[in-house]
Amino acid sequence: MSDSTHPLAGLSDAEAAMRLRADGPNELPSSKPRRLTSIAIEVIREPMFMLLIASGAVYLVLGDAAESAALLVAVFLVIGITLYQEQKTERALQALRDLSSPRALVIRGGTTKRIAGRDVVRDDLVVLHEGDRVPADGCVESCSNLRIDESLLTGESVPVRKTPLTGNPCAESPGGDNRPFVYSGTLIVSGDGIARVTATGLRTELGKIGEALKHLEAGPTSLQLEVGRMVRLLATLGLTACVVLGVAYGLAQQRWLDGALAGLTLAIAMVPEEFPVILTVFLALGAWRISRSQVLTRRMPAIETLGSATVLCVDKTGTLTMNRMSVAAVAIDGRIESLDEGVGFGTSAARVIAAAIRASKTDAFDPMERAFRELGRQLPAVATEPSTTVREYPLSDSMLAVTHVWRNDALNLFEVAVKGAPESVVELCRLDESKRARVLQQVEQLASQALRVLGVAVGEWRASELPASPASFDLQFLGLVGLADPVRPGVPAAIENCRTAQIRVVMITGDYPGTAMNVAKRVGLLRSTECLTGADLNAMNDDALRRSVRDVDVFARIVPDQKLRIVNALKASGEVVAMTGDGVNDAPALKAADIGVAMGGRGTDVAREAAALVLLDDDFSSIVRAVKLGRRIYDNIEKATSYVLAIHVPIAGISLLPVLLGWPLVLMPVHVIFMELIVDPACSIAFEMEPAERDVMQRPPRARARRLFTPRLVARSLLQGTGALGAALAVWAASVAAGLSAADVRTLTFASLIVGNLALIVANRSLSDSVWANWRTPNPALAWLFAGVFGLLGIVLYVPLVRGLFGMAQPHVDDTAVIMAAGLGALLWMEAVKRAFREVRPAT
Repeated sequence: MSDSTHPLAGLSDAEAAMRLRADGPNELPSSKPRRLTSIAIEVIREPMFMLLIASGAVYLVLGDAAESAALLVAVFLVIGITLYQEQKTERALQALRDLSSPRALVIRGGTTKRIAGRDVVRDDLVVLHEGDRVPADGCVESCSNLRIDESLLTGESVPVRKTPLTGNPCAESPGGDNRPFVYSGTLIVSGDGIARVTATGLRTELGKIGEALKHLEAGPTSLQLEVGRMVRLLATLGLTACVVLGVAYGLAQQRWLDGALAGLTLAIAMVPEEFPVILTVFLALGAWRISRSQVLTRRMPAIETLGSATVLCVDKTGTLTMNRMSVAAVAIDGRIESLDEGVGFGTSAARVIAAAIRASKTDAFDPMERAFRELGRQLPAVATEPSTTVREYPLSDSMLAVTHVWRNDALNLFEVAVKGAPESVVELCRLDESKRARVLQQVEQLASQALRVLGVAVGEWRASELPASPASFDLQFLGLVGLADPVRPGVPAAIENCRTAQIRVVMITGDYPGTAMNVAKRVGLLRSTECLTGADLNAMNDDALRRSVRDVDVFARIVPDQKLRIVNALKASGEVVAMTGDGVNDAPALKAADIGVAMGGRGTDVAREAAALVLLDDDFSSIVRAVKLGRRIYDNIEKATSYVLAIHVPIAGISLLPVLLGWPLVLMPVHVIFMELIVDPACSIAFEMEPAERDVMQRPPRARARRLFTPRLVARSLLQGTGALGAALAVWAASVAAGLSAADVRTLTFASLIVGNLALIVANRSLSDSVWANWRTPNPALAWLFAGVFGLLGIVLYVPLVRGLFGMAQPHVDDTAVIMAAGLGALLWMEAVKRAFREVRPAT
């Protein structure tokens, strides 16, 4: 909700800041972010690092202290990179925790504003709305039909009524009706009010009894479970191969320590510890990136599902439109008066506006009610409202109208004002068929101009007891009010993006069908001219609704409970559904949807808790950006996974083949560690920062049942890795045939393996475009990675001490040409493999 003025002043920002410093934040103890030491301990306990430490121990036993020291230095370098990745992930998660902290609506300096719940302080004026959680303990200053569920503190599930504070009563325990106290963490189930905060944080009732707010911890996602299975499989194969190779080498050569070293090298080469890192980093940083597009991720599986979404079900008001209402016209007695700049404003129109104001809350927050009151302040012809409100009959699923009853002491009677859906107001006024037809004809006229239309009526009640239902009042129909709500500027383009991405957009609104259809036409939503209403849904069984939702894009006069039926019907039709909602009654539909999206500005806490995503700016375009980012994140996970699977082929092959064929060993653990210095940042940083594919929003949604490790991905990766292995083996064979020394052979083979690794990175930057087409696409992390690799390789090859530790020889002048030729050959092979396995995507 945007800031707005309010007659109450509340604290100033300076006073609030001073109290926040004095009392501390309004929060309870919670789990703290992991410290660097705990992250380091977790990293060192990983199997990969255990293997590396074991390799260092073997070098010590062999008496090669220099090799052991070099290996341990390399280990600490890899640990440092891993710690950097983990801390980056932790910072992203902390940023998300800060964003997802409860929000509160407060009055400060005469302005209503949304702030983080942790920033609420003593004496803040907190605005309480149905569906929100109370952010702190306080006393009720004013309220209307305020009922609160205090079961969190009392165990009693029946909501209790609240009354305004009178006098200076003593503090009371939670529970019981007609008390003026509200408590932190309790849920507002109906009505609204304003409370003055008396206690925050640990000083609240919730803090005193030591209860903490319960945060929903997301379990492993389907993607994480699949990767976990693959890691266990490859780790088992690697450790088995390690034992077999070590024993076989020891038996054949009778050099058991060298056999153990060869086995450990192979195990290090095969253990795919990068896969969990990819998921952790990509999902955490992906959620952070999505939050920068004004969409907060509350449940990680939503990131995976975003790329599979086939239907976006969205509200009209505030999502497709600006939710900035202004009165545009009033219809009275068969004529329509424009209210632009006050032109044509007459007494009859003034009477309609006055009645609409009386049927609105005094401290209006709803955009329509604020529009009425703003117009009332500008136009002096609006009559003064009576002084005392005695009852409100709220909107219900069966009656889409609000009725306010006022006490007029001068006339000793009750005055009644009603506003709501024209058909509901007409029903309350009991108009005959001819008058009803004329009113509904005017509704169509206003709705055709994309105006939101409300009916307005007034009445009197002289009995001492008010009736149970507004239907008992004798009401006079006054007229219709048309309110303009402009379409958000970016919505038509966003809907066109959805169309090219083969994502269907469905509008679900409580507005009049004519208004909904007009807005749908303006934003480019309509595929047909059919519109289903809530009454139509009530007349359909589930099978008929399932058939209808395949072709209908606009649902009007829908109440929240009917959203659940629409969601279930779409899911039964095979759609992957994202649904937006903001109210308490929207929670079932948000939970039932594959991706529930709550409104962050105007939404209730109940809706936010039920949703997987929270739309911080209530803008439809943000949802579309989130879908695009979701597709990009999954694409980059697939690229990184393909790369990691491929690079283990040449590393394992160069570790294994010399042993099997009786050749001198080429790779030792220190060489594999050097490779890890490239692989780790490449898979977790460079690929994470890779921009979206050019066709990311021109392809159909990813099938939800599609797995990450598809036969296509595995085969492509293994073949690409085989190309890198073949290039390195070709260099090895040519070097041996040329009669080069063992150090020269190792130098050329190892350098060729490094260049082949870089070729794998650039080949997997895009799964659809060639290296040449993707060459100019910027990725700063990749540039830094390449610079670092060539810098480290230069140190290994040209610094004598380091070169000796790696068992290398100084390269000759013509060696560079051999290495680059091997890398180019590997790259051409990888591109040919990628082209052969490229998916043919349907045209949009």
